[in-house]
Amino acid sequence: MKLTKTLLLGSAAGLMAASGAFAADLPVKAKAVEYVKICSLYGAGFYYIPGTDTCIKLGGYLRAEVAFNTNSLYGISNGSPAGAHNRLSNTYSMRAREDLNIDTRTATEYGVVRTFFDGVFTWTTGGYQGSGSATGGTVYTGNLGLNTSGATPALVGSSINGTDGNTSGGSLGVYYAFIQFAGFTMGKAVSQFDAPWTNYPGNNIDSLVGGSGTVTGVNQFTYTADFGQGVTASFSAEDATAYYQAGNVNLTGATAGSMIGGSYGTNAIGGSRSPNLVGMVRVDQAWGMFQASVAAHDNHVAYYGATEATGHPDDKWGWAVQLALSIKNIPTGAGDVINIQGVYTDGATRYNFQNLAGSSYSMFGSSGVAYQSVGFAYAPDTVFVTGGQQETVKTWGFRGAYTHNWDAYWNTALYGAYAQAQYGSTAKTALCGAGGAGGVFGGLAGVTGCNPDFAVGQIGVITRWTPVKNLTFSGDLNWTRLDQKYSGTVGYAGAGTTAKPAALYELKDQDSITLLLRAQRNW
Repeated sequence: MKLTKTLLLGSAAGLMAASGAFAADLPVKAKAVEYVKICSLYGAGFYYIPGTDTCIKLGGYLRAEVAFNTNSLYGISNGSPAGAHNRLSNTYSMRAREDLNIDTRTATEYGVVRTFFDGVFTWTTGGYQGSGSATGGTVYTGNLGLNTSGATPALVGSSINGTDGNTSGGSLGVYYAFIQFAGFTMGKAVSQFDAPWTNYPGNNIDSLVGGSGTVTGVNQFTYTADFGQGVTASFSAEDATAYYQAGNVNLTGATAGSMIGGSYGTNAIGGSRSPNLVGMVRVDQAWGMFQASVAAHDNHVAYYGATEATGHPDDKWGWAVQLALSIKNIPTGAGDVINIQGVYTDGATRYNFQNLAGSSYSMFGSSGVAYQSVGFAYAPDTVFVTGGQQETVKTWGFRGAYTHNWDAYWNTALYGAYAQAQYGSTAKTALCGAGGAGGVFGGLAGVTGCNPDFAVGQIGVITRWTPVKNLTFSGDLNWTRLDQKYSGTVGYAGAGTTAKPAALYELKDQDSITLLLRAQRNW
């Protein structure tokens, strides 16, 4: 009996110990789920990042588009191979793009700390230009990235990355990546020189002249002062190398063939020395906006020749000034707006012929007196000859648009742009000789007029339909005319990249007509 009692007590103790062990393994009560909370401090779409006092907003768009009569959706039919206007030129170019932006904001005792990132993933139609070989053939010029051998695809009569159809191609771009804190903007953002609409006073096409437009941002360090009543002023140091160097060209290297191709010599830009210095004052009111901008640009040349011993010109500062005006609430309809801007540059060409428009032209067309006609032009920042100093290229221009809303779903904009470039005596003497009858080009047989000055005029119309919120379909028709100042005829040696043969060509103004169709869903 005593043994039985001992066994029962031992068993009970073991069971209690085991039950304690099992209890230790049972799940404890979970903490309450912390749901994402709406952040109403900075407008719609912001949420608190769980566990923090930082608000975040995700946004972007997906875009599908096709442009006709151009090899580039953002440009006109110019250069090689689009400007050849032959069997090498694209009838259409297509693009699909996804944009993603991330906006974070945190309230602090010094004000709001903001970060902003905007990146794009893009797939675009490529093109082909002549290979330049004696037996003909073409070379693919699309943006496919690198193939398995590490070389850019250069294909003659073969498929494009036949192993996988280039499913890993396309391109990745970073538009904006900046921090804002206590009035400072640090990183890649729209230039403080630009009008608020950058390249788009009312259009979709990117290639308007007549003003600056860093639509994909420029590295900068900026301070903005807010004086209240809608008045702000900014001072900025901005990277000059990516978007603002139109060229420092040694005219001693110019040939007639290179001029017809849109290049007037050897580009001799040196390493970066100073950022562009930008100042801006803006007034934002219910009636619209007024902005005045100035910029200084350092033109720093490498050497006259291939080595240090050849010497170099001194640095020369260029500058630009721009005025922009937006008028809202005009009597023609609710939401109608007029946007206009004008600019003058001296040695800072990209503030007029902005980087997506470019400042080099080479375009071919028909002729009644020669094999074909050709128009060409070029506007760098400065030019010089070996042993001489830099001479600035001066430009002026304007752009603008009027947008009318027919109703809540339809609107139409009429837009236009104009820009003119003017050379000094150094360039005109080197290229055209005294009185336009000598130099590299002016003395050629058949040339009756030689002047490197030129103008570009543009006009267009765009209509947009938004059947539901944040989904827009648009059609943008643009006409661009190159008004060049050369006349007569010239014997051109031809070029394999454009498949142009050696023949007599008429020197003549040229035109480009481009239609851009787009579907875009914002989110």
